Amino acid sequence: MARAKSCSFCGSTTNVLVTGANGVAICSECIDQCEKILHGAAKGEGQTSAQGEENADLQTIPTPKELYDYMNEYVVGQLDAKRVLAVAVYNHYKRVKYFQDNPGSEIEMDKSNILMVGPTGTGKTLLARTLARKLSVPFAIADATTLTEAGYVGEDVENILLKLIQAAGDDITKAEHGIIFIDEIDKIAKKGENISITRDVSGEGVQQALLKIIEGSIASVPPQGGRKHPNQEMLRIDTKNILFICGGAFVGLDKLIEKRLSTSSMGFGADIEDKKVKNLAYLYKNMLPDDLIKFGLIPEFIGRLPVHVGLNSLTKSDLKRIITEPKNSIIKQYEQSMLIDGVTLDFLPEAVDAVADTADKQDTGARGIRSIVENVMLDIMFDVPSRKDVAKVVVDAECITGTKRPVLLDKDGHELSLEE
Repeated sequence: MARAKSCSFCGSTTNVLVTGANGVAICSECIDQCEKILHGAAKGEGQTSAQGEENADLQTIPTPKELYDYMNEYVVGQLDAKRVLAVAVYNHYKRVKYFQDNPGSEIEMDKSNILMVGPTGTGKTLLARTLARKLSVPFAIADATTLTEAGYVGEDVENILLKLIQAAGDDITKAEHGIIFIDEIDKIAKKGENISITRDVSGEGVQQALLKIIEGSIASVPPQGGRKHPNQEMLRIDTKNILFICGGAFVGLDKLIEKRLSTSSMGFGADIEDKKVKNLAYLYKNMLPDDLIKFGLIPEFIGRLPVHVGLNSLTKSDLKRIITEPKNSIIKQYEQSMLIDGVTLDFLPEAVDAVADTADKQDTGARGIRSIVENVMLDIMFDVPSRKDVAKVVVDAECITGTKRPVLLDKDGHELSLEE
């Protein structure tokens, strides 16, 4: 070992230097850095040590109250569901942080994946996306309907992990702390309770294939997606710290729960007051694993999703708030769009009530709002951009019901006709 003028890598002259042929030298800090890089490559992380340490170090975890308040800023209603989600997500990342700080701990803490049950358009995907944004972790959405059992036409379950890796910028260490939302999970339910003589490759077969990934294992992922091939180099990712949130509408599950809870009798002496008005939040709060088994999920799959979150149907008041309050509300989007063309949009409160009432009757949740407003605004958006005389557009309740067209006004307040 000899002293040299400077390190050939970082230029340091103060650390201990090891010299080689042709005057090449390296300092002790660069040796340590190279060791960490090689150690990471051996684990298949494919990144520098500095990247790995930065990504693996979770920042201060928001408390359940902070998560709850953040979700309230973006998602209307579903207060009970937000509380359950806030606690479950906090406990998950608290567990991850604990084992990072205490790698030699003898205490074992299993992760708690989440099952979200609720009608379409109630905010399942939005809740999961909002949580991931608050935690600053990679987030990916997968569709369970495209998955099939290994060896059949469709996607392997490992492809959902590739979406998370891509969302993390191909940083596997960062992806190992992300969140995956598997939508339409109810579509992989068994086709019936009876044992079939044919393989259920898109139902029970997918549930069985998901078991190990959701529970936590080292998964091999094809780097380009698609099917696995024997000679293909795989990406290896540990799923033990990935939070899986599965969501679905589970159409008919409420009837199974209602039937189990029902105590009503038949006949002339029946007590008609025993019949309860259907409340999805009440029913889902009383949901048992046996109800999910009857629906078509296998017990092993249910056991890996211990936290159950039930979302209620949106009320008319919820729909009114969704139309106007969020930053990306449909009304604010149209107001901004027309402002770009130099036109002011006045969407009257009575029109908001009419949209909420129509969406409530259609029973399509928040998704129905956009189609209702799009139909009303179609002629306006077609005609107004090509005209210079329109300064303001007024939409009232009659425009929503279809008995009247939106009113066009010039800069002096005079009414204009809408061109055919």
